[in-house]
Amino acid sequence: MIHYIKSKFLAEDHRRLLSNFISLSVLQGANYLLPLITLPYLVRVLGPEKVGLIFFAEAFIQYFVIITDYGFNLTATREISINRDNNNKLAEVFTSIIIIKIVLMFLCIIIMSCLVFTFEKFATNWQIYYLTFGVVFGSVLFPDWFFQGMERMKYITFLNILSKLFFTLSIFILIHKSSDYIYVPLINSLGYLIAGILGQWFAIKEFKIKYGKVQFKKIYEYFVHSTQFFLSRFIITVYTNTNTLLIGLIFNYRDVALYSTASKLVTVIRRPWDILDTTIYPYINKTKNVKLLKKIIVISFLTAVLTTIFFIVLSSHVILLILGKKFMDAVFLFNILLLKLPFISIHVLLGASCLVVFGKYKYFNLSVIYGALIYIVVIGLLMIMNLISLKIITISAVAVDIFILLYRYFYVSKFDLLRAKIIT
Repeated sequence: MIHYIKSKFLAEDHRRLLSNFISLSVLQGANYLLPLITLPYLVRVLGPEKVGLIFFAEAFIQYFVIITDYGFNLTATREISINRDNNNKLAEVFTSIIIIKIVLMFLCIIIMSCLVFTFEKFATNWQIYYLTFGVVFGSVLFPDWFFQGMERMKYITFLNILSKLFFTLSIFILIHKSSDYIYVPLINSLGYLIAGILGQWFAIKEFKIKYGKVQFKKIYEYFVHSTQFFLSRFIITVYTNTNTLLIGLIFNYRDVALYSTASKLVTVIRRPWDILDTTIYPYINKTKNVKLLKKIIVISFLTAVLTTIFFIVLSSHVILLILGKKFMDAVFLFNILLLKLPFISIHVLLGASCLVVFGKYKYFNLSVIYGALIYIVVIGLLMIMNLISLKIITISAVAVDIFILLYRYFYVSKFDLLRAKIIT
């Protein structure tokens, strides 16, 4: 087995690909274990209502995270990957992206303030939203797109684990009773800020990145080029986060807690597929190695199916063990959301690593835009007919992923992308 691995990853770029996958696997392993430590503690100490409020605020603030990301995890990563040996170009890209992100962040603060103090639902707990907003600031500073483009995932691994460890330890030190809930978003934001500041330091020190003077024309070009990807990412956030917001606005924070905890558990379980897509995107973008991509898609799907079956069989035990008796109503929601895994395991790879790599940006973006629009229309009609429920919202979320897969597969097949020339 060792000989086989060495022979397959003998080339330098293959070794880097394996190293990146291992680094991100370690990171996601931490992302898997640490929430399984803090989540059971928080739901038991704070109770469903306070946990639901915290998750509601996180879902709300996530919109601003996506606005400040502005699709740069795809476009900036690609620019860095292509120009990794050109220091002047790297400085231009790095400086431009950070400037855009900071400007967007200040716009987000203004937008958030208007919303928080206009609607009573938000104004009642305004401190929670401002404390949670620190996550946006940390995300703006953290140059994960730069490290991905340089194919140096170890920095992302180290800094994210450091952030998660800070959050985990602080939770156990500071959170002891229900009234301590106010410290949770503060701790989370501080963790992101620490990772962001250190990420800037590593980029400057290890890669000799220097902030430079950039013409407004170039900044504008990077902004415009990323707009189409921002729209697709923002739409994704609409249908993933709107569920939580809708539940909080229509029902109550306890229902938010039930849905959000089930969703977070599924998110933890799907981490391997997220890191797989993140790892191979720069590599496939550079090599166009479709043969490898096809093998990865098959393996990804098979492991997703087996994982889904495994957790559905044990779902009651998983919920009871991790969340406790008060959250047993989340078992059904957990099982429904698990059905997303096989569809996600394929459509994430058909997206960035296939449609985007071969220049079919339009169909990559439209897949999520149309999926989200269908979701919004369906949910809107159900609300008008007074047929909306927690279960219906959950099932609708799965339907969107099925649509995205079918749409992307149709255009990948139409353009015969998986039979494109292989560059080794």
